[in-house]
Amino acid sequence: MRYGQLCRQPPYTPCYESGIKGIPRTVSLLNWLLVVLLVSSSRFFVRWWLADVYFRISEEFNNKEHNKKNVVIYGAGSAGVQLASALAHGGAFKTVAFIDDDPLLHKQKINGIKICPFDSLGYLMERYHVANVLLAMPSASRTRISEVIDLLEPYAVHVLSMPSVSDIAHGKVTFDVLQEVDIADLLGRDPVAPVTLLLQANITDKVVMVTGAGGSIGSELCRQILRLQPRTLVLFERNEFALYAIEKELNQQLSKIEMAETIAVLPVLGSVTNAERVEKVCKTFSVQTIYHAAAYKHVPMVEKNPAEAVWNNILGTLRTAQSAINAQVETFVLISTDKAVRPTNTMGATKRFAELILQALSDNASTEQKTRFTMVRFGNVLGSSGSVVPLFREQIARGGPVTVTDKRIIRYFMTIPEASQLVIQAGAMGQGGDVFVLDMGEPIRIIDLAKRMIHLSGLEIKDDTHPDGDIEIQFTGLRAGEKLYEELLIGDNVSKTTHPRIMRAEESMIAWSELEKMLAVLEQAAKEDNFEQIRFILQQAVSGFAPQCEIGDLLWKQRKSTH
Repeated sequence: MRYGQLCRQPPYTPCYESGIKGIPRTVSLLNWLLVVLLVSSSRFFVRWWLADVYFRISEEFNNKEHNKKNVVIYGAGSAGVQLASALAHGGAFKTVAFIDDDPLLHKQKINGIKICPFDSLGYLMERYHVANVLLAMPSASRTRISEVIDLLEPYAVHVLSMPSVSDIAHGKVTFDVLQEVDIADLLGRDPVAPVTLLLQANITDKVVMVTGAGGSIGSELCRQILRLQPRTLVLFERNEFALYAIEKELNQQLSKIEMAETIAVLPVLGSVTNAERVEKVCKTFSVQTIYHAAAYKHVPMVEKNPAEAVWNNILGTLRTAQSAINAQVETFVLISTDKAVRPTNTMGATKRFAELILQALSDNASTEQKTRFTMVRFGNVLGSSGSVVPLFREQIARGGPVTVTDKRIIRYFMTIPEASQLVIQAGAMGQGGDVFVLDMGEPIRIIDLAKRMIHLSGLEIKDDTHPDGDIEIQFTGLRAGEKLYEELLIGDNVSKTTHPRIMRAEESMIAWSELEKMLAVLEQAAKEDNFEQIRFILQQAVSGFAPQCEIGDLLWKQRKSTH
């Protein structure tokens, strides 16, 4: 082809202009527009979806934060910091400030949370609507905690506390587990370190039996005895459910004890009034130590059922003690009460009679025995069944009223663990027929205890001065057989022991030959429901028994009303 012919060929035409056979020219343009539209819409959709998710998450977070209660943490030490951190990662509280006694820390911040002096609490409560103060002082003494509680009491704040260092260290709880203030902290009394030799003397590698093992005192004795590694622990209890509950708990505790396979926990159903059953158990398992905690202790209930109190508290003690002698048990420790001192009620009189039985058996020269009898007397224990503390808590939770029998009434208090520990030690100190008295500290006015529990719940007392308060205190009057004041001792003949909180009391006693006759008459009277005779024998035997009310037995009252 010549050059001229080549130049005359038509020029090259793009496909979008000339098209391709079978494909429209607009396809390329539409394809480009479609790609742009899809890319743009997908970006818009993703942005819209993410914005919606973010909004919902943000709204949920804000709602959670809004629903959290503002709190102040008392204590800016390591425990307080860990508590604030735990609360920040979840929970129902939001920390708005620390309070600390160290002036060098004031105005500083920890993780953005300011540290304030105590006198800022009123401002913080008003500014942030604080209704809760969390005590972050797990290693503080009871004396120190009591001082802090005294400072907080005038404020209408609910006081919660962290668990103890030992509970945290043993992994039982975490830092964010909060609990009501331990009422024991209100006593402001630190426990005395126990004497290890006294704790172990009657328990370690021995066969120990606890009667009333499912009760408040009996169950705590069992817990402490198990830690001291007895060879066998016999749980003697007549209440089936109580026995089941304490056996289950002790088996769980046993799994955490070294050499647990060498310790046997034996649940035995039985009544202390069944001498044959008690003796058979003691002989079969070769019991060496008995802690006799089985008793009726509720004053008004015993007043309405005096014959049953005679059977359980007096004759039950007699038969258990005689069974111990027959089975050659080494040590027998009776759990007694301050209500046995110059009693004004049937319960106290029956417990003093039980003491007289053990004194007489110890002094009885006509019998050859190896059993050493000891009695340990103490006052009310905090948190026991029927005590005021759980009653007040229940009444406060219901919105009141809190019921107190009399403005003037006072009581001695001790924690159940401390009382049980001292009972074990006192039992090891007895020589035979000893009556030991535990130092209960200073007595507490019940009205003051009620007020403090109301205040520490973040509530106000409703009275004439504060008609808009939350909880009313009502005075119901002394119940049948109830004292205004209770004593722990008879007379002044008290001597110290090697333990600072255990004293020995020299008590009057009745010879076994005379007491045995009284017991025979008393048992017959209980069989016949002869309540006048029961009261007469109790007054004859128990020095200072001055009943403050008429016979309250329900059967006796019914019979009297129909004649």
